[in-house]
Amino acid sequence: MRLGKELLVASKEFAIEQRYRSWWCLLSTLILYFISLAAIVASPTWMLSLPCSVLSGLLVVRIFIIYHDFQHGTILTRSWLARGILDTFGVLVLCPASIWNRSHNHHHAQNSKIQLLNVGSFPIMTLENYKTSTAKQRLSYAFSRHPLTIMLGYLTIFFWGISLRSFWVNPREHYDAGIAVLVHLLLVGFLLWYAPAIALFAVIIPLVIACGTGSYLFYAQHNFPGVRLFDKEHWNYVAAAIESSSYMKMGPIMHWFTGNIGYHHVHHLNAKIPFYRLPEAMAAIPEMQAPKTTSLSIMDIYKCFRLKVWDAQRQMYLTFAEAAEEIARNPQPAVE
Repeated sequence: MRLGKELLVASKEFAIEQRYRSWWCLLSTLILYFISLAAIVASPTWMLSLPCSVLSGLLVVRIFIIYHDFQHGTILTRSWLARGILDTFGVLVLCPASIWNRSHNHHHAQNSKIQLLNVGSFPIMTLENYKTSTAKQRLSYAFSRHPLTIMLGYLTIFFWGISLRSFWVNPREHYDAGIAVLVHLLLVGFLLWYAPAIALFAVIIPLVIACGTGSYLFYAQHNFPGVRLFDKEHWNYVAAAIESSSYMKMGPIMHWFTGNIGYHHVHHLNAKIPFYRLPEAMAAIPEMQAPKTTSLSIMDIYKCFRLKVWDAQRQMYLTFAEAAEEIARNPQPAVE
């Protein structure tokens, strides 16, 4: 078993972009996306518009993964054309580059480090924090991890959390978030006024699907049964990638739509591996072939959503009911 730097070195041979393949993935997906939009506009009935709308939403997920790799500096580096396309995409999906880079880079650098998990990831309360929190803090925390908050990520996470709130807090640094909100409101408002069916099927439904899917994927990649979290003293980058990032089992079609982001433990080992090479890297590195797994099955989604409060002593998540029982048995927080 290779650990630490040895494993990082083993991953580097896959952290090489195949430029033609990156362009093919981006342009072919964009063409399919525009075809889906054209089909929505040309459709004579909602029964034809709806499946095209679902397809459009799933294609947005795939484009987002390409955008994600571009922002990591993994693919299409130094291309002004790619930057123009993908930065525009980030604004249109309410995830502009300034917000994504700040929060996502923090997430990669601090993955599973308990004390620093409230930027770029879903907040986590330890049992000791939960014991001493106020009712208002518990309510806010419960809201942040509620299934509806995650599934309605279009409004709760992307429109409000990523864009509007970030611009409100720091308009100078995150001016692109203000542009994203303004463009989105003007676009949706215009379409609702002149072509409400197009607004619904070409913009709203695809973004509900894409943002909800993306929000859940990001949640389940680091909040799953068997996950391990670390304090500062015991954290290291490679262990966090292997122990705290899931492999999400999917069929080949969903792996395509989600840009292989289900190979999340490999991505966290080396974010410079292009998304289309993640399966190749996993197949070639034995240490990455026994990951902690979850899936998009109803039962696995239910199991992930039940995870609420981190019990550091037992190294496991508790449900809110289990946390309440533990507090009733031991009402005083432990002395550190």
